[in-house]
Amino acid sequence: MRIAVIGGGPGGLYAAALLKRLGPDRRIEVWERNTPDDTFGFGVVLSDETLGGIEHADPEVYRALEREFVRWDDIDVVHRGRILTSGGHGFAALGRRALLRILHERCAGLGVVLHTEREAPPAAALAAAYDLVIAADGVHSRTREAHADAFEPRITGHRCRYIWLAADFAFDAFRFEVAETEHGVVQLHAYPYSADSSTVIVEMREEVWRAAGFDLCDEAESAARCAKLFSEALRGRPLRGNNSTWTAFRTVVNAHWSHGNTVLLGDAAHTAHFSIGSGTKLAVEDALALAACVEEHPGDLPAALAAYEAERKPVVESTQRAAAASLRWFEELAGYVDQPPRQFAFNLLTRSRRVTHGNLRLRDPRFTGTVEQDFGCPPGTPPMFTPLRLRGLTLRNRVVVSPMDMYSATDGVPGDFHLVHLGSRALGGAGLVMTEMVCVSPEGRITPGCAGLYTAEQAAAWTRITDFVHAQAPGAALGVQLGHSGRKGSTRRMWEGMDQPLENGNWPLTAASPLPYLPGVSQVPHALTAAELDVIRAQFTEAATRAAACGFDLLELHCAHGYLLSGFLSPLTNHRTDQYGGSLANRLRFPLEVFDAVRGAWPADRPMTVRISATDWAAGGTTAEDAVAIARAFAEHGVDAVDVSTGQVVPDERPEYGRSYQTPYADRIRNELNIPVIAVGAISSWDDVNSLLLAGRADLCALARPHLYDPHWTLHAAADQGYTGPAAPWPAPYRAGSRTPPTGRTDAPKPRLTLP
Repeated sequence: MRIAVIGGGPGGLYAAALLKRLGPDRRIEVWERNTPDDTFGFGVVLSDETLGGIEHADPEVYRALEREFVRWDDIDVVHRGRILTSGGHGFAALGRRALLRILHERCAGLGVVLHTEREAPPAAALAAAYDLVIAADGVHSRTREAHADAFEPRITGHRCRYIWLAADFAFDAFRFEVAETEHGVVQLHAYPYSADSSTVIVEMREEVWRAAGFDLCDEAESAARCAKLFSEALRGRPLRGNNSTWTAFRTVVNAHWSHGNTVLLGDAAHTAHFSIGSGTKLAVEDALALAACVEEHPGDLPAALAAYEAERKPVVESTQRAAAASLRWFEELAGYVDQPPRQFAFNLLTRSRRVTHGNLRLRDPRFTGTVEQDFGCPPGTPPMFTPLRLRGLTLRNRVVVSPMDMYSATDGVPGDFHLVHLGSRALGGAGLVMTEMVCVSPEGRITPGCAGLYTAEQAAAWTRITDFVHAQAPGAALGVQLGHSGRKGSTRRMWEGMDQPLENGNWPLTAASPLPYLPGVSQVPHALTAAELDVIRAQFTEAATRAAACGFDLLELHCAHGYLLSGFLSPLTNHRTDQYGGSLANRLRFPLEVFDAVRGAWPADRPMTVRISATDWAAGGTTAEDAVAIARAFAEHGVDAVDVSTGQVVPDERPEYGRSYQTPYADRIRNELNIPVIAVGAISSWDDVNSLLLAGRADLCALARPHLYDPHWTLHAAADQGYTGPAAPWPAPYRAGSRTPPTGRTDAPKPRLTLP
């Protein structure tokens, strides 16, 4: 088997070494256009997981690496001159040149042919002459560009500039520090990579970089100015470069990783922001997987490459989601510097969502305990079980049962199903239980099964439910979400065909503009006139008056997910040319008018929230910056909290799904505007809830699917954490079930002796 490797970085070299070790008769050649020790950056951090894979696959390489490693456990976060240390993390690093030397020596010892200071032939030429071509030619991969039609790359630029520098001494911890300058915030990421050297990365927003004049600096001047900015951290010592330039990070994603007998590896296939230290790690893990898949599919290269992609893609996508969260956190760093010091440090440590409250409690219980104290947790109380006051309502804990359409009403009247559905979640311990979207008119329903609050019969049915919750689950609050379907109405129930028009019995639709939700499928809505807007505003007010009489504790106005009020907010769905269209201020006008009218009808001591879609996940739609402006406008009109969701506004959206994927939008609104927010979106564990609250990213966390899976999710979360306090009381009839039932035999005698 003849194998060509384009690129002599760690990933390409390690793939060559592994494939040669597994098949000594293979002819393997590596092309590297630079000298053997030419590399960007200075140090490489590798995880225990990656090192374990190396040790198992090639003990000789592992032993050589181990001799070079520096190890440490602490992370220092410097916040306005105060150093906060969190321990127990465990890092291993070495110099990039040392890593390359080890891999060069291993390749040479195994008989891999190394062509250094030579440009590789084009991938297509190599593919014709070799059985396998491994393109490990980096973030600017020529192979990927030459075959873009096959790999389908998507490359995304970002808002910060950064530069790799080095200091000639070893930091004793991973150090994060912020310099607040007249031009904006500048951050330092630093870590040791040998006994006498450290990597130092300096990063700042593009506009800060330009305002500070770094765009005009050469390498020497950049190093000198960065050293001056962080002189205390560097103990007055200089920084040096290595052909260092200011760079804007680019996220690389490829739809496909192989094309014929050519396969991408490392940065050519994917990139992940350096703030989670994953570039070399991912490349080495790619090499391990590729070598294993080639070995496991002898004589069947297409199967081997398919197996490699199937194995690595989910892992890489997960890492890229974490890296994207970390990257965005540093992009928005200016919004966090006013947090209290320990909360700021906790927020930074948990920024990628891979490190959580639970992780940190294991690694450094003392540090985590001080963060909990600052948050206001009573002794023995997890963050999620601290109360929160909104106007005259005190929520006993921070868990919200998110609004979930049940499509089970008859003529808008909630029945026994709603009583059991909402009642069981209230009995299950949540601080706030929200209804589904309750429609303000028959024409405002999504489906024939949607609940309403536009008749006396509906109001009586809702009163029955609120009475049950308040009597049988004292301490649980019940909230109502009011909305109007707009252009997304007159459809089938979700399980009968989501967003599909009714087969018969349709009612006319209204919206901001005459744009169907599904072009060619959905009904074209009528663009609302000024007089019709007055009618709808009155319908919301009448529904709010009924909701107050029903005894609801909180009211939420639904301005998200492409329904009527959301349709006014998004430029993709609002093409009006009157006072209700055009600028964001105009697009906000009608939702704010409805909000003011409802607030006027809703009791002054009861809180009112608003749910928004913070991004449309589509070009030309609502952006994160727009979301902040929208939240600010509602805050100025007296909203008590903003429920921050995303998307579902247009059908061609491209959401970035993943765990807690919507929470960065809530985080930004909370920390930029200093208003309470409800975070929602794939929050599935109590550890995530605790982490989001302690980091100051949310005040409440709304969970949907977990509460469908387990109506007693909150009580079980309390039991799992050993909490038995007043924020999660078990109903008296259920107390016997407050401990996990035993499974299987537990009385077997324990072994006492081990005999030879």
